[in-house]
Formats: sequence, structure tokens, C-alpha cells
Amino acid sequence: MAFGQRTSQVMPAVSPNGSAPLCEHLDGLRPAPPRSDGCDECRRQGADWVALLVCLTCGWVACSDDSPNQHAKAHYEETDHPLVRALEPGARTRWCYVHQRAV
Repeated sequence: MAFGQRTSQVMPAVSPNGSAPLCEHLDGLRPAPPRSDGCDECRRQGADWVALLVCLTCGWVACSDDSPNQHAKAHYEETDHPLVRALEPGARTRWCYVHQRAV
């Protein structure tokens, strides 16, 4: 399941052995500020989105993986920028596309 997808299951905050696996993509990360308030690709296409994610490497804002066009995932595939978080105010959980998990 990708970040931004809605589910009734609650994912544990830590792994079964009691410690969350490390993500080296967080090392030295200085999150870039969001460059827009919506998914510009969806706007150009006249499409809707379910939720928005911001790339923590460059600040690109795109629709989430549970949106029809999955532009955030496409951004990762094009750029190899691994980390995103929800654009919502106060959002802290980050998703690593490389590790396919919240970090």
C-alpha cells in the first residue's frame, strides 16, 4: 500500500521487533518548502485529486497514489526523489518510495 491511500487498517509505528527500520534517505534532509498549493499536472488536465503530497527534496506538489493520476509517484519515478509528506498543515509522517513505507 502506498502513502496517501486510505485504509481501515492501522499500521504499527514500529516493526514487530520493537524498532523502526532506519531510512538513510532522511540523513541530512532539509525539506524543501512546497512550490504550489495543488497538483499542477492535474490542473492542466482538468483532473481531480484525492490528496496532495510534497516532495521533500525539491518541493514539487503532486497528487497522491490514491488519486487517479498518481503524479507524486510519477515524480519519484522521473527524479528518484525518495521522500514525500502530505501537504496538509501539520503533517509529519513521511513516505519513502524506495523503502515503500512510512518513515
